[in-house]
Amino acid sequence: MDVLYTAEALSTGGGRDGRVTTADGRLDLSMAVPKEMGGSGDGANPELLFAAGYAACFHSALQSVARARKAKLEGSSVGSRVQILPDGSGGFRLGVHLEVVLPEVEPQLAQELADAAHEVCPYSNATRGNIEVTVAVSDD
Repeated sequence: MDVLYTAEALSTGGGRDGRVTTADGRLDLSMAVPKEMGGSGDGANPELLFAAGYAACFHSALQSVARARKAKLEGSSVGSRVQILPDGSGGFRLGVHLEVVLPEVEPQLAQELADAAHEVCPYSNATRGNIEVTVAVSDD
């Protein structure tokens, strides 16, 4: 299979309390453990990056399926909430909630578009069967 794109990142200085940079220089972030988990909260964290990436990727997938169906998505947005949860064995797991806002789209079509986007989004495909992902659709 042909590779369409490769992203490269490097974590240094301690992971959650270090720095993350990308090979192309577009990202260069201080990382910090969230206050809720006992850290300073003075930097980004992996869950913030995952939430941002999932929201943007899902929104692109949504726009792609809408174009294929000749639907317009004026004022659309996708919010992503990523949570760290205990897994019951002393470890942790992730949970994701996506909120798709389609103010100009009839509710049934909005749900169909969100469901179709969930089938083609690379983040959804990567997480399917591994973590719980819920998708909610609203018009505001």
